[in-house]
Amino acid sequence: MSIPFVNSIASWLLKKRYHQIELFLKYPAEVQEEVMFKLLSIAKDTEVGRQYNFASITNYKEFAERLPIVSYEEVEPFIERTRKGEQNIFWPTSIKWFAKSSGTTNAKSKFIPVSSEALEDCHYKSGKDLLCLYLNNNENSQLFTGKSLRLGGSKELYEDNGSFFGDLSAILIDNMPFWAELSSTPSNKVSLMSEWETKLNAIINESKLENVTSLAGVPSWMLVLLNNMLEQTGKNHLFEIWENLEVYFHGGVSFSPYKDQYKALLPRKQFNYYEIYNASEGFFAIQDRNNADDLLLMLDYGIFYEFIPMDSYGLEDQKVVALWDVELHKNYAIIITTNAGLWRYKIGDTVRFTSVSPYRIKITGRTKHHINVFGEELIIENAEESLKKVCKKTGAQIKDYTVAPIFMVGKEKGAHEWIIEFRKEPKDVNHFTELLDNALKSLNSDYEAKRYNNITLTMPKVHSARQNLFYDWLKDRNKLGGQHKIPRLSNKRVYIDELLLMNK
Repeated sequence: MSIPFVNSIASWLLKKRYHQIELFLKYPAEVQEEVMFKLLSIAKDTEVGRQYNFASITNYKEFAERLPIVSYEEVEPFIERTRKGEQNIFWPTSIKWFAKSSGTTNAKSKFIPVSSEALEDCHYKSGKDLLCLYLNNNENSQLFTGKSLRLGGSKELYEDNGSFFGDLSAILIDNMPFWAELSSTPSNKVSLMSEWETKLNAIINESKLENVTSLAGVPSWMLVLLNNMLEQTGKNHLFEIWENLEVYFHGGVSFSPYKDQYKALLPRKQFNYYEIYNASEGFFAIQDRNNADDLLLMLDYGIFYEFIPMDSYGLEDQKVVALWDVELHKNYAIIITTNAGLWRYKIGDTVRFTSVSPYRIKITGRTKHHINVFGEELIIENAEESLKKVCKKTGAQIKDYTVAPIFMVGKEKGAHEWIIEFRKEPKDVNHFTELLDNALKSLNSDYEAKRYNNITLTMPKVHSARQNLFYDWLKDRNKLGGQHKIPRLSNKRVYIDELLLMNK
């Protein structure tokens, strides 16, 4: 199939879809209200729909007053019943797929329902939109001349009741139409392998001879794959393997700690990086401009959004606002209602709006992954930006890290303890620590106040981790590959104490 022909088809699809995107850009509140009413109407005869009398809800205020905001633990009994074969509990169409959440490294896993509507109208629709928006911004793209190297997870059969669970990426791959595999590498068989280290070599063997034009996957694990690819092929950079490579679509973890390392692997100024924001629960936002650092919130994927300002999160008088009432530059926890039957569900992520016309966001962290033991309100965005600044000044490169508090004992003051695995060590870790402390002060006034004259917090303590410490830690927990992530910030010392013990 010729490139002009492929691009003309893509252009036609883009124009057709862009008209719908323009609709929610111009009328975001109306589109979101329409989504809410449609979800209520579809699910009115489910067990949950009857419990809260969805049929009688006539406006957002009634919706917000009637339905409680829930955590996974509160909806888990309904999900477990569905996994065992019951249907029409929280969504009317049959649900047989469950995305095993890898958002934490806890032994306890979450099983997020994935309906056929969520697959088609959210996840697959977003994949098409990503390509459409990218092609709209890059008219000379040769994306369709080659294949996309995708890095996904594994799938498993749950007991014998006909329901399946696995990483979301595996569910998407397993349900894709046959023609989609033709434009991707590796094959579905390799993509769905469960053992990470065997899978890694199989991906390299299948993909190194392909004409790869795009990459798609979580930055931390994609970096492992690409470094192994260079090592096995003996090449200096990726363009020596795939000369037509033009874009990396990434999401799942912050790209900031890895960006300079990718630039070393992909030494072309015109190479594109496009961020996406998706999770087991749905697909939420797409970078819609070249070189942007914020994402367009997609409002017509069957997801209704609400937000809790983080300064009231978890309090008795917790405030909840709909999309049309959010404010710029404020940190919010996201609440979602979805076309897979999650109703006012706390996803656990936090965002900040950079624009409200249209609605664009930056991901700032997790509601549980922050440190506020001493009132310092340190969030992942602060940590990532500080590390980026310090690495630029010192020439260091970071592979992985985690942070936890050192608690006050007797007259001893508190502090933050970091364990960082460097790809390239700074010359002086003490100087690195000092620069990190200053960067955190400049970005977070609460942290600065607690550090003032060492009143509450003393200087951070930074440990340099041995190579592959975090990899070995994940391997011990059977958490290699896929979308498994290192917990960056924690109010407890469970993770860091285990890592420090392994680092001896």
